[in-house]
Amino acid sequence: MPIATPEVYAEMLDKAKRESFAYPAINVSSSQSLNAALAGFAEAESDGIIQVSTGGAEYLSGPTVKNMVAGSMAFAAFAAEVAKNYPVNVALHTDHCPKDKLDGFVRPLVALSAERVKAGGLPYFQSHMWDGSAVPLEENLQIAEELLAACAAANIILEVEIGVVGGEEDGVEGGMGEHLYTTPDDALATAAALGLGEQGRYMTALTFGNVHGVYKPGNVSLRPEILKAAQEAVSEKYGKESPFDLVFHGGSGSLPEEISAAVDYGVVKMNVDTDTQYAFTRPVAAHMFANFDGVLKVDGEVGNKKVYDPRAWGKAAEAGMATRVAEACANLRSAGTKL
Repeated sequence: MPIATPEVYAEMLDKAKRESFAYPAINVSSSQSLNAALAGFAEAESDGIIQVSTGGAEYLSGPTVKNMVAGSMAFAAFAAEVAKNYPVNVALHTDHCPKDKLDGFVRPLVALSAERVKAGGLPYFQSHMWDGSAVPLEENLQIAEELLAACAAANIILEVEIGVVGGEEDGVEGGMGEHLYTTPDDALATAAALGLGEQGRYMTALTFGNVHGVYKPGNVSLRPEILKAAQEAVSEKYGKESPFDLVFHGGSGSLPEEISAAVDYGVVKMNVDTDTQYAFTRPVAAHMFANFDGVLKVDGEVGNKKVYDPRAWGKAAEAGMATRVAEACANLRSAGTKL
């Protein structure tokens, strides 16, 4: 199917909220990992979200170019073409954008979509994330208000982060400690500044102990009940049940019951990156070890073209990642729910 229109994307999120499931949002940084994500969603019969971070966008533009806008636009163009061949709806999203990269990433991409929409077309991306976790909440929400207005004018959904996700992703350090837990007052401040849809639709990454990167289950204290408390505080004041569309960041290594609880409390999108990176790379390592004397020209030999052809190990990598994407769909209960 074509990339989801704004209307289809809105219905995707509404359906997830109504039926209590969440979409995996898969980070990609190449055409191969994009194809793997699409194959995984198709295997699971799930719609989904595919996203690029600032680092992923730089890489997509070419490692010697490092232009986040060029990489993002190339990603969007390629995705728009290849997604037509898969029987699922996919939305495109840009991940974590800190303050110092707004002018080189999110703002120009929103402007490009606004031009296209004004001319009668569709936005290039269906949602963008503003990561204000490193600035005070007041400044975070001031910038979010400005971005929400720009996104709403271009029929784009904004994602905001209220609180801090620990660990590190693309150079953004979250650290550890009590600041990893969003408070009900933070949630109320968000609703007061951004409204509950009347100023434009947004998704909210409230933090409940989330940590980016690699960790073993039990090493981080996730408290999904924080999401429930935030939803209830805003619901009580504004009279709207489950008011936030929530996003779960830093989910690698989370226990199934923690994921399930988060979805029950209104999570409609969960970012998946570390696990799929490993699922992509592991089959490549196996291929290289199993075909050592074929992928290298050892002792003056010529190797074996059939095994050092990038397509040989690339297919294995894509298959491994696609399986992990399908597994994420099952864990988040989105398998079999495509529109």
